[in-house]
Amino acid sequence: MARLRLAVRHVFNPLHVFCRLRDAGVRGPTAMRVCRLYERWFYNLILTRAL
Repeated sequence: MARLRLAVRHVFNPLHVFCRLRDAGVRGPTAMRVCRLYERWFYNLILTRAL
């Protein structure tokens, strides 16, 4: 179970999301804005409630 929790944290980590957006061809500033919103609205909810 601990390995699953670590894997989920890694995949949903805002830095990981940023890197995947950049790999997909999204420009840096745009990817940064998306990740800031993602972290504020979704990532904190995922960590505080699900894990």
